[in-house]
Amino acid sequence: MNFYELIERFRHNTLDVSLPAFAPELAICATIIVMLIARMPGIGRKLNSFWIALPGSLVALWLAAPWRHLQAGVDGHLGSTPIFDGLLIYDPLTVYFRGVLLLFAVLFFIFTKLSGIPDREDSPDFYTLILGGLLGMCVMASANHLLTVFLGVEMASVPSYALAALLKGRRTAGEAGLKYAVYGAGAAGVMLYGISLLGGALGSVHIPTMTAQLAHLSPEQWADRQLVLMTGGLMVGVGLAFKLSAVPFHFWAPDVFEGACAEVNAFLSVASKAGAMALLIRVALGFSHEAAHDVPQPIPLPAHAEAATAALPFQLASQKAPTAVSPEDDDAAHDHDHAEAGSNMTKVRKYIAGLIALLAAITCTFGNLAAYGQTNIKRLLAYSTIAHAGYMMMPVAAAVAMIGSDVAAAREGVAALCFYVGTYLFMNLSAFAIVAFLRNSLRTEEIADYAGLIKRSPGVVICFSAVLVSLIGLPPLAGFVAKLFAFSSLVQAEMWALLVIGGINTAISLFYYIRVIKTMTIDPERADRTPTSFSMTSVEGVYVALVTLPVLVLGVWFDSLRQWALAAAAGLL
Repeated sequence: MNFYELIERFRHNTLDVSLPAFAPELAICATIIVMLIARMPGIGRKLNSFWIALPGSLVALWLAAPWRHLQAGVDGHLGSTPIFDGLLIYDPLTVYFRGVLLLFAVLFFIFTKLSGIPDREDSPDFYTLILGGLLGMCVMASANHLLTVFLGVEMASVPSYALAALLKGRRTAGEAGLKYAVYGAGAAGVMLYGISLLGGALGSVHIPTMTAQLAHLSPEQWADRQLVLMTGGLMVGVGLAFKLSAVPFHFWAPDVFEGACAEVNAFLSVASKAGAMALLIRVALGFSHEAAHDVPQPIPLPAHAEAATAALPFQLASQKAPTAVSPEDDDAAHDHDHAEAGSNMTKVRKYIAGLIALLAAITCTFGNLAAYGQTNIKRLLAYSTIAHAGYMMMPVAAAVAMIGSDVAAAREGVAALCFYVGTYLFMNLSAFAIVAFLRNSLRTEEIADYAGLIKRSPGVVICFSAVLVSLIGLPPLAGFVAKLFAFSSLVQAEMWALLVIGGINTAISLFYYIRVIKTMTIDPERADRTPTSFSMTSVEGVYVALVTLPVLVLGVWFDSLRQWALAAAAGLL
């Protein structure tokens, strides 16, 4: 390949393939730039940044067009395309999670405008940080390279640290931001060291290439590198667990949720969770499934370079000098290599599935038990978020366990997670919107102060109760369908212990969610509370009703979202 051909290949890959697939992210970047320019003297004081952020997110959502591309995936017309030379990948899973994130952005910006946080002074900083974090989460959803994984995680995390401390002058907010940043920096360092270990052991940080290397390690190479590979995998898992707020890397979540405003909590619990779950799928299934078509073919080496590369310690089998063999010997060698590859991938799947299953069981159990005694609604929802992270990890463990024996069943597991994330968007956004609007009305976020709310704001209590019941997972609401699909994947994978743990935790969660409903509906109104009401005919009430409506609808008419989730999973497997 001469220089002209190399330049032409780069031009074609960038302009004709990569940039069109990356258009929604470019729209987010353009929106950020416009907001920064609008901060110039004489412009920013006259224009609220909300009117830049909302159109920008709408344009990005229109460019992403998940309704069109996912329908093409349902029809089998959307494939998988590596972009930017394999750093990212554009496939139905990317389309699905990018659609979830951008839809959340549109609804979230409207929510912040109605709730009054941020104010005009803070809005440029606030919306810039939100869009910067969303850009990182979109990168996480399409990551195909461990350095891109790290870049996406940091792009999503650093704005979140500043957002947690948004409420200037409040000590708990500053403490939340500091604690979040310290934990995040530690997790990032551990994750980066794990990436270096894996890259050194496998000779690449491109995920499909690393998987091919893992599959074709000889027994001697496997024995020599097993400890390094396991340690590196654990360290990468630390970074993922931090973003998922999975136990034991959850310590930041309750304090950050209590110190930050409800608007930031909605962003952390929905968008951050969606991006982290997409990344978990990418990494867990990427290392569990050898997709040969994603591995770039090696460029032929000049004769003088072959001798130099022969001494490399982690050399791919495809780079070794060919030797003349008989057809019989070639068949025998192929069978032997295939057996070794199958054995290696079985070990990798067992390790990854067991690790995720263990984290899922501990996370949902701890989250539900810790939520039981909470008196602050934001802190209760923080532990609820931790518990739901455990539930969402369960179908991922099932998918990894089944991918070697039943690809169709593994696809169902991935689709179960995608469906769960789609419903979780509306459940938690609605919950935190109600908390924020009640904060503005009641000037409190303590559960006890919701006593007797049914008398003054019955519509809000009905919407909040529906959301809480859906978070429990009771029919006929969206949360029930989401948990049903997640638990059915455990049945297919025959993970009976994890299924029992999930069922017991669902029963445990019933008590603390119902306690909030009981406070709002049965407990008498406090005499010292300022008489107030939150009408459903107000703009805020209409917003709450519209965001809560999908929680009711998706519990009955869920087939369209289910088909899109299956299309997203089919593009991955």
